[in-house]
Amino acid sequence: MKVLFITGEVNPFSQTGGLADVSASLPKALARKKISIRVMSPLYGSIDAEWRAKMRFVKYIYVQLAWRSAYCGLFELKKDGVTYYFIDNEYYFKRGEMYGYFDECERFAFFSRAASALLCELDGWQPSVVHCNDWQTALVPVYMRKIYGGMPEYDAMKTVLTIHNIAYQGHYGKDVLGSVLGLGDDLICNGGIIEYNGGINLMKAGINLSDWVTTVSPTYAQELQHWSFYGCGLEGVLAANSDKFSGILNGIDPDSFDPEALVNPFSSKDLKGKVACKAELQKLLGLGPDPKVPLITMVGRLVDHKGMDLVAAALDEIMAQDVQLAILGRGDWHYEQMFSEVAHRYNGRCSASMLYNPALAQSMYAGGDIFLMPSRTEPCGLAQMIAMRYGNVPIVRRTGGLCDTVIPYPQSDSLGFVFDNCDSWDMLEAIRTALSVYRNKPKEWKALMSRGTDTDFSWADSAKAYIKLYKAISP
Repeated sequence: MKVLFITGEVNPFSQTGGLADVSASLPKALARKKISIRVMSPLYGSIDAEWRAKMRFVKYIYVQLAWRSAYCGLFELKKDGVTYYFIDNEYYFKRGEMYGYFDECERFAFFSRAASALLCELDGWQPSVVHCNDWQTALVPVYMRKIYGGMPEYDAMKTVLTIHNIAYQGHYGKDVLGSVLGLGDDLICNGGIIEYNGGINLMKAGINLSDWVTTVSPTYAQELQHWSFYGCGLEGVLAANSDKFSGILNGIDPDSFDPEALVNPFSSKDLKGKVACKAELQKLLGLGPDPKVPLITMVGRLVDHKGMDLVAAALDEIMAQDVQLAILGRGDWHYEQMFSEVAHRYNGRCSASMLYNPALAQSMYAGGDIFLMPSRTEPCGLAQMIAMRYGNVPIVRRTGGLCDTVIPYPQSDSLGFVFDNCDSWDMLEAIRTALSVYRNKPKEWKALMSRGTDTDFSWADSAKAYIKLYKAISP
């Protein structure tokens, strides 16, 4: 079994979110199960020089994108049993940021067309499955079928498209269909495979032309098909393709998030190091050095769909519970300003770090008592799994992957606290319940911490599910 995993970002080379972690961890898990796996991603200008120095130039080709004939270089790097390919074109990818440019459609149309063109140019290695991810690569199945369809080597390859967050779909005006994408009007006529509200939708096209579509948790798969709140306009498309759509839960790399590898190590059987981690975090963030006060941590994007509006509406009530609160992340300007102001107002009890800092994030996972993640939508979520790995008990809303990973208190095998509605008062009630257990039932709290630390959130089961899928769709 040979699998090419095509992604817009992959850790540690490029990262803006959880996709990069998945793009690193899943291929490694597949490689451990003897799958011949290779990863393809853009060669962004932001990739560190130390990684570039380890890359080997393989070849170059010219890629036809509508009327353009664009240079495409191919570089290779091997790491942890996985071969990584990087698509080079400085015009498209040598920029200060990975995303956020006016020509985003053209940049990732080039990447998808280049990836498609290179499928039979990889030094004699030809994938049996091409695994694409999100809208940035959703054109790969389209090009494979509409440009290269009829060629035996391409017809033999099967495609999988994974939706990591359906809120980002690649909407553009229909004028780009021919002039940028180099595709025919047949794709847009009569509500065709790419047409959407008078324009085009790259995610829709990928869903329609892939051999299989997955998303990152079983609950999210159901939500996407049955509720417009979650499906963001594509619920009908996914329901129509339900016979080739499933949810496979993401995992985390246990070696990357190992509490026994910390400076102050701890485990489910010996949690003493956790106390030291909390003390160090309090000192680092300028919080009062009180080992008994509950420390609530939040790590992630400060945007509405992460439930920041619920937190904003309840901040004073949360702080009235005699807690400490530490927030780390970037996001919408008004949330960054609000949290910064609250940290100033509750100086010594609240910390707000408006930045992206993996080392600080690990300290907050390891040092926190309670991890607050009140998402309105959450396809899978990695943060709650990482938090539990570090004995940081989560409070989450019942949605998507949060529903699939956090068994609610007071069940005997509970891992955290769950509330149902997109409502700040429901969230507050869950916080109050968690604080009551923390303060009044220390044995139950310790059991919650230990079960979370012991729970297997690795990619092992998920990798097995993907291998089963690959085999089912391959010849």
